Amino acid sequence: MKIPENLKYTRDHEWIDDEGRVGITDYAQESLGDVVFVELPQVGQVVKTGEAFGVVESVKSVSDLYSPVDGTVTAVNEALNETPELINQDPYNQGWIIQVDVQGYGEELLDAKAYQQQVEGE
Repeated sequence: MKIPENLKYTRDHEWIDDEGRVGITDYAQESLGDVVFVELPQVGQVVKTGEAFGVVESVKSVSDLYSPVDGTVTAVNEALNETPELINQDPYNQGWIIQVDVQGYGEELLDAKAYQQQVEGE
């Protein structure tokens, strides 16, 4: 399981980078199984920390996607409309989901070490 050192993580298994790109973690995609559909928000949508902004559907289940920050969606990964499996193949690069103009952090995000400890405890 990959947990890049340069990202921040939520307890709900989303990650965010310094540019405001958001996705789900390697642990989350492995737990979901094969991703078959991603419901993306609209560019310009306001997101709030801990609130759902979309849905990811896999062969096993349907899960909400939760924002790790407060802000406005500035881009969505349109490639996921045609190729949702990018989340399974490359969750930290080609499988990013949205990009947010971050306006605030509603909760403390975890660093890689703290996130790894959380996952090991699950």
